[in-house]
Amino acid sequence: MKLTMEKAPMGWNSYDYYDTTVTEAQVKANADYMAANLKECGWEYIVVDIQWYAKDAGTQRDKYQYIPFGDMEMDEYGRYQPGVNRFPSAQGGRGFGPLAEYIHSLGLKFGIHIMRGIPRLAAHRHLPIAGTSFTAAQAADPASICGWNPDMYGVRDNEAGQAYYDSLMQMYADWGVDFIKCDDICDSWMYRNRNFGGWHETRMLQEAIGKTGRDIVLSLSPGPAQIDRAWQYEKYANMWRITDDFWDRWELLRNMFDRCELWQNHVAEGSYPDCDMLPLGKLGKGFERGERDTCFTRDEQITMMTLWCVFGSPLMVGAELTLLDDWTLSLLTRRDILKLVSNGYVGKQFEKSQDSAIWSCRNEATGERYLAFFNFQEKEQQISCNLREVEQFAGEKREVESALELWSQVEVKPAGDVLTDCVPAHGARLFLLGGKK
Repeated sequence: MKLTMEKAPMGWNSYDYYDTTVTEAQVKANADYMAANLKECGWEYIVVDIQWYAKDAGTQRDKYQYIPFGDMEMDEYGRYQPGVNRFPSAQGGRGFGPLAEYIHSLGLKFGIHIMRGIPRLAAHRHLPIAGTSFTAAQAADPASICGWNPDMYGVRDNEAGQAYYDSLMQMYADWGVDFIKCDDICDSWMYRNRNFGGWHETRMLQEAIGKTGRDIVLSLSPGPAQIDRAWQYEKYANMWRITDDFWDRWELLRNMFDRCELWQNHVAEGSYPDCDMLPLGKLGKGFERGERDTCFTRDEQITMMTLWCVFGSPLMVGAELTLLDDWTLSLLTRRDILKLVSNGYVGKQFEKSQDSAIWSCRNEATGERYLAFFNFQEKEQQISCNLREVEQFAGEKREVESALELWSQVEVKPAGDVLTDCVPAHGARLFLLGGKK
């Protein structure tokens, strides 16, 4: 049975800043920063993203993001290991154990990115699967590949395939891994009209995780997730991407409102549609363009944080944490807003047009009520809502006497049942509604 949680996962992921090149020292520096500045606000996962096993990662970035048949660290059972030149504590076959122990010593949790499947080189070499008489060639499906990464073959839905995933998940559990982001498994543009191995491999992964006895979050990438497969994501995964890679462009943020509308009824305890990482602060050092500041305006960053929270998405920061400025840090430490990703806070879209959107959020147990205004226009505009018409508030006997806008801490008085405020271009307002019976 998959892991249940009190809230959507919150953490840091190395990809948006480092791409494939993050090192142990850099991971530790970000973990130290999180422990000192963010942990008390609910941030807890430190996730090492793609190709941590590639010793030559980033050395041909002008030609390849993922070097074909590069210099990969692998054990005798066909399981990738951390590249010891980048993660020196992994020497001697210790894997990510020492780094996970360090992260745990800070009161945080440790996660890694993996690709769906089994290394191609392991299959070609017919390497044994740990603890079994099977070989990697028996588990590998050479007809199932990733269209953008050359490292893996898919895993067959057979005993050998399950044995491989069992051995892999047990190794991760032994290391102390708390979070696994599996890529090329949530959706695939290559297999639209054919059987996609990701469907059975998701089930096999969750089965393998269950056998370890360790609590491990299973996150699926990339998106967009297929809505007709919602039942599968909900059954076998804790979070799944509802978008392809999300970056700091307004058109992608505007599109996220359409995706959240589609997935809003599938947010539940232990099951979280994922809007992807938060591209805030400093980004891109490992990419061709190099280090840069987020392209989002401050109002757009507030819009992003507000939508992710009222929708109930996991929150994963993509920035280099040690370079956060005071304003961005303040954005990430608003406990009164971050708590909306906790179970019990249910967000629903009330209305959406070409110009704006309104979301409501309610906690039935505490009685808290929230309303969010979003402005899609290139200029500021007045947005109004008749609170009596909001479905989530139907049956409420309390009159709304005041509305505290949380980002600015400015109180707005409704005119009767109508709440109105001026919202800046591409900006948002998030109100905590107050009143008495």
